[in-house]
Amino acid sequence: MKAALIPALAASLTLAACASSPDAPRTAPAAPVARPTPPAPRPAAPPQAAPTTGWMDVALSPGAWRHHQHEGGTTAFFIATTGAGGFLMTCDPRRGRVELWREGKSSAPRVMTIRTETATRSFQAVPVEDTLPYHAADVAVGDPLLDAMA
Repeated sequence: MKAALIPALAASLTLAACASSPDAPRTAPAAPVARPTPPAPRPAAPPQAAPTTGWMDVALSPGAWRHHQHEGGTTAFFIATTGAGGFLMTCDPRRGRVELWREGKSSAPRVMTIRTETATRSFQAVPVEDTLPYHAADVAVGDPLLDAMA
């Protein structure tokens, strides 16, 4: 009896699979779901300004350094390619001083600023009467500024 049920069950399942099902009632299409709008893209960061050139990045002044030993000490001077002398350093060992000279046409004292990688110092440079138009400032031989300049 059980053996007869299995073929009958298989046949009914096969027939059921072939039968069409009644159409399901059609529903109205659902309203589209409102999707949140994506956030607006952030504005691009403004371009970074090119770094400004610092004094250490500026091209060297065209010219050459010269060295001269004389009776009162030694002098190093910078001569520009134009022939003009712009800066002198004179060592006077008897006085224990280094004189810093720069061109200047003023008859009044002027500020001379020496700026190095590790130090900055300003001096009052006074006009030198008996030379070309120069101003000079004195620095003690042991002053750390001289090491910073080297």
